[in-house]
Amino acid sequence: MGNEASYPEEMCSHFSQDEIKRLGKRFKKLDLDCSGALSVDEFLSLPELQQNPLVQRVVDVFDTDGNGEVDFREFILGASQFSVRGDEEQKLRFAFSIYDMDKDGYISNGELFQVLKMMVGDNLQDWQLQQLVDKTIIILDRDGDGKISFEEFSAAVGGLEVHKKLVVIV
Repeated sequence: MGNEASYPEEMCSHFSQDEIKRLGKRFKKLDLDCSGALSVDEFLSLPELQQNPLVQRVVDVFDTDGNGEVDFREFILGASQFSVRGDEEQKLRFAFSIYDMDKDGYISNGELFQVLKMMVGDNLQDWQLQQLVDKTIIILDRDGDGKISFEEFSAAVGGLEVHKKLVVIV
């Protein structure tokens, strides 16, 4: 992983050198196969993530190069979004990206359905979930384009103080 002091500024902006060292130790502990990257299964070795239906989506968001695994650089950049020093917009963008599966800058009806399906499982029938998705899109879609932009998403969830819940103490 190299010398933490040599990491690019964007990796270190939300963490102290001591926090990066602790994250490095945590990363090595999670990297069960010592490949230098974390798979979904390795993330699931964390008890607090085992019951989280969105682990795959979090890995997808952290995995900026799209190779299916999270290397140390991606891990630090992803974790920095949960830093107490991270800003509200960055945290909202992370939450938005969980739903924006194709990374086109919008949450479509299909994307909202897929992510909510991951969360509710079989607790709702598909037609019930689709009704919920359709109603959500109608309510949040201010410009009438049939999808939710980041601005529309922020307007809807900004008051919920989601950013205060997206914090991990390192």
